[in-house]
Amino acid sequence: MILPKPQQFERHDGAFHLTSTATVRFDEASAPAARALRRALSPATGFALDDATDGDAAAFTLSVDPTVSGPEAYTLAVTAEGVQIAGSDPAGVFYGVQSLRQLLPAEAFAATKVERDWEIPAVTVQDRPSFGWRGTMLDVARHFMPKEFVLKVIDLLALHKLNVFHFHLTEDQGWRLASEKYPRLTEVGAFRPETLIGHGHRPESEFTFDGTPHGGFYTQDDIREIVAYAQERFVTVVPEIDMPGHMLAAITAYPELGNGLKPAQVWTRWGISEQILNVEDSTLDFCRDILSEVMSLFPSPLIHCGGDETPKDEWKVSPAAQERMASLGLKDEEALQSWFTGQMAAYLAENGRRFVGWDEVLEGGGPANLPDDVVVMSWRSEEGGIEAARGGLDVVMAPCKSVYFDYYQSEDRESEPLAIGGFVSLRKVYDYRPIPGELDAEAASHVLGSQCQLWTEYVPTPEHAEYMLFPRVCAFAEAVWRDETGGIDDYDVFLDRLRPHLARLDQIGVNYRALD
Repeated sequence: MILPKPQQFERHDGAFHLTSTATVRFDEASAPAARALRRALSPATGFALDDATDGDAAAFTLSVDPTVSGPEAYTLAVTAEGVQIAGSDPAGVFYGVQSLRQLLPAEAFAATKVERDWEIPAVTVQDRPSFGWRGTMLDVARHFMPKEFVLKVIDLLALHKLNVFHFHLTEDQGWRLASEKYPRLTEVGAFRPETLIGHGHRPESEFTFDGTPHGGFYTQDDIREIVAYAQERFVTVVPEIDMPGHMLAAITAYPELGNGLKPAQVWTRWGISEQILNVEDSTLDFCRDILSEVMSLFPSPLIHCGGDETPKDEWKVSPAAQERMASLGLKDEEALQSWFTGQMAAYLAENGRRFVGWDEVLEGGGPANLPDDVVVMSWRSEEGGIEAARGGLDVVMAPCKSVYFDYYQSEDRESEPLAIGGFVSLRKVYDYRPIPGELDAEAASHVLGSQCQLWTEYVPTPEHAEYMLFPRVCAFAEAVWRDETGGIDDYDVFLDRLRPHLARLDQIGVNYRALD
């Protein structure tokens, strides 16, 4: 009935009948959850759900209760007299509201009034998540996605009790974040003249392009709106500004950031550009300036700086890069990137933030060569995460073979829209376990959680993005919420719970992939 499945759920006889006279009582800490309750139920029911007056019984009572055990934990009790939700913290109360929504008929998710009786079955629920980092990454750099869609995605993450929105904002193919100090990043870097048709992994002689300009970016006011919207829903927005690779759009806007070996143009194709940032002091200052603007916009304690897929060919022939290596006594270009990572991590640390990077940041000497507050996001497999956790670094597991949602959803590729490759089925996502079995308890304690990724090389529209995300996000929510000790549904039982959940997504207007 509830997705992700609660740790403890008990159905009782009877139900609570929701009527137009229903009121809400809440303490100050539960105010965001009360607002969420009204946002969720008022459109379809038409009920105002006013504040309860002193001395009167309330239909809904929301409170933060320190006796509820565990971060983001909640209890939910429905009787014929009303609904009580208590959380260990404000987020827990909010998640209790998300579970309550799912006890109602699917029509409760409609955006306009539905004429019907509203019953909430009598239940008791005790619940809490297994992981603190339950994330979803959306790449808006390959294909720009409008602000309204970003807000919709955040709403959907909150419904599924996911609490991190990883916002991938910069790429070779486009820079999406407005900068006050460097306006050409969006004036020039946010737009490309055309886009490759079809796959990038074929001979260039076979390339064809659509001839259609593509671009867009978020103003700083857009970002403030997105961040505030997410905060209201207990979702942390973690921005990613990729460096020192995946920076061709920035180099196009400001050529002095590059290594000067060939002209730069915002990329119209897919793959990995060999043009990367140089390592001169002025370029490191640029990176710090951008991170300063990012920190002013995003209150997230963690800032993602990418660090993945950085070809070193330019550094190998750049006199300035080689001079930097020699002056630092570095043995190779991998060590140079590790030094670069250390510079950015130190700057973030000076400002009370932590550096997050993809698992390539380990390549310049492993965990011992990185600041101990760096967080490693393990994508190529779980191996990088295992190495980092054993070395005492915190880890977010994001292995491509299990949680990359730009991969095909069926082995019958002819029946699916073009994707980057691979195969990540709904079942594979559901079966995923974020903590590798080979980690001992100490190393496992460094696994903060997991997140799924949607890269958008081959995902040009919001509707297509929804198709790639759902219902796999539903299965992923189970993977990062469930309690391993309490017994886990087999896949068929999960599907029995998912089918009525898809009716809720229908009401919201989500273009999910139908079940096989």
